[in-house]
Amino acid sequence: MAVNRNYILLFLFSLVMTVSGLASMPPIDRDESRFVQATKQMAETGNYVDIRFQDASRYQKPIGIYWLQSAAVALSGEGSAAPIWVYRTVSALGIAIAVLAIAWTGTNLFGANAGIAAGLVMAAIFATAFEGRDAKTDAMLLACCVAAQGALAQIYLASRRNEPVAGHLWWIFWIAQGAAILIKGPIAPLLSALTIVVLFAFERDGRWLSKLKTGRGLALVVLIVLPWLALITWKSGGAFLQQAVGKDMIGKVASGEESHGLPPGFYMLTYSLFMWPFGLIAVGAGLQALNRLRDDPRLRFCLAWYIPFWLVFELIPTKLPHYVLPAYPGMALLIGWLLTLQPQDANAPLKRWQDWLWWSTAFGLAVVSLGLAAVCIGAPIYLTGSFSWWSIPAAAAALGAGYFAFSRQLQVPLRRIGAIAVSAGITYALLFGVIAPSLKPIWLSPAIEAAVRANRPCDTTVLASAEFHEPSLVFLVGTKTVLTNVEGVARHLFTDPACALGLASVADEQKLNGMLAAYGKSVNRVARIDGLNYSSGDKLSLGLYRVAQ
Repeated sequence: MAVNRNYILLFLFSLVMTVSGLASMPPIDRDESRFVQATKQMAETGNYVDIRFQDASRYQKPIGIYWLQSAAVALSGEGSAAPIWVYRTVSALGIAIAVLAIAWTGTNLFGANAGIAAGLVMAAIFATAFEGRDAKTDAMLLACCVAAQGALAQIYLASRRNEPVAGHLWWIFWIAQGAAILIKGPIAPLLSALTIVVLFAFERDGRWLSKLKTGRGLALVVLIVLPWLALITWKSGGAFLQQAVGKDMIGKVASGEESHGLPPGFYMLTYSLFMWPFGLIAVGAGLQALNRLRDDPRLRFCLAWYIPFWLVFELIPTKLPHYVLPAYPGMALLIGWLLTLQPQDANAPLKRWQDWLWWSTAFGLAVVSLGLAAVCIGAPIYLTGSFSWWSIPAAAAALGAGYFAFSRQLQVPLRRIGAIAVSAGITYALLFGVIAPSLKPIWLSPAIEAAVRANRPCDTTVLASAEFHEPSLVFLVGTKTVLTNVEGVARHLFTDPACALGLASVADEQKLNGMLAAYGKSVNRVARIDGLNYSSGDKLSLGLYRVAQ
C-alpha cells in the first residue's frame, strides 16, 4: 500500500512540476509549432493517416505523437480551435509516466527509497521540465524508453539471480518498443540494443535474453507498427520511408542536419544544464558505481543504459540537447542506489581523475545555477526594459537548488533530494509560467494574431506574410496563412482587396505601395508589430496592411 501511495504522489508531483506554463507560454518555434499545426490539420480534415504542414508533407517522424495530440484535442471538445495547452498535456503526461516508470524500476532494483529518489530526480531536472511543456515527441518517447528499459532491467536481474521472471515484463518491454517506434522511430530499440550489447560484451553471457521471448515480442511490435506504416507507404507512394529514413534518420547520422552539426563533446558541455540541479549528485553516484562495476549486475545495467547511448550520440554529427534525454534515467537510478549504502561506503574516496571530473561538474552546477538566476532577473530587463518582481523568488529558488545540490558528501539524503526538487520546481514554475510569457518582444506570432483579429475585415480573411515565416504564425492565425515574399503579399492583397490582409517589413512599405500602384491601389498600415525573432535572431518591424478603400 505504501509503495502504491509513493507512485501516486510522484505521478502527481510530476504533473504539478510541469503544469505552470502549459497555457501561458505561447507556441514555441520551430519544432513544437510544426507538430501542433500538423495535428491541428488532422482535426480540420479528418485525415489521421497522412501528416502535413499546410500543403507540404511532414514525414520526418511517425504518426504516434500526432495521434496522442489528436486524442487530447478530441477530449477537449474544442476541435481545431483547441489552444496550445491541450497539445502540451500529452508531453506533461509523458513525463509523469516516465517518472512513474523510473520509480517502479528503482523500487524493484534497489528498494522503495531508491525508487522515490529516482522519481524525484526525473521529475525535477531541467530537461524534463522543458520537454514536459513542449508539445513534440520527446516526453512520450522518454516514457516508452523508461518503461522498456525498466522491464529489461528486471528481466536481466531476475535471470542473474536465478529467479522466475514475471510474465508481464516481456509484454511491457515489447509494447513500449512498438509505441516508441510509432512516436520517434528506432530510438528506444537502439537504447535497449546498446544496453544489451554492452552487458554481453562485459559478461559474455546472453542466455538471459531468452526471457524476452523475442519471436513473440517482434510479432507484437509488427502488429503495433505495420498497419499505419503500410497505409502511409501506400498513401505517400513510398515518400514517407524515403524522407523519414533516407533523409531524416540517415542524414542526421551521416552529417549535421538542420544546421545542428556539432563536434563530439557537446553533450558533456550541456550535461550540467539539462541534468540541473542533479547533475553533480548523479556524477558522484555514477563514479561510485563505476568503481563497483564488477560486484553488482544492477550497476552494470544502469551504466550500460547511460554510457553507450551517450557515446553514440556524441559521435553522431547532428546534435540537439534532447537527443540524449533517454539516457538520463540510468543516472537517476544510481542516485537512488547510493542511498542504499552505508555512509562510509557511499562516500568512499574517488580516484584522482574521478575527483577532477566531480569538481568540473561542480563548476558546471555553479555556472548553471548562477546563469538561471541571471536569466530570471536579466531577461525581462533586457527585452522589455522593466524589472519583474517575480524574478526575485525565481532567482532565489535557482540559487537555492544549486546550493542544496552541492554536497561534498556523495550520498545525499532523500529529504535533501526532495528539497532540491521543490526548489527547482519553483524556479521552473516562475521561469516558464510567468517570466518567459511576459517577454512580449520575442512572442511575435501572438502579437500578429492579436493584430489580425482586431483588424480582420471579413470572416474569410486570409493573411499573407512576407519575411516572418515561423510555423507558430500558421498555428495561431490559420492553416490558410500564405508564407510568401513582398511580391506575393502584393498579389494577395490585389486578388482580394476587400478581405485580404498582408504582413511585411515596414521597410518594404514603399515597395508594396509601388507594386499596387500599377493597379491603381494603395495600402493602409493598420498595425505595427516590433520585436525579435528568436529563431533567427533578427529584430523585426512588421506592418499589417490592407488595401485602402
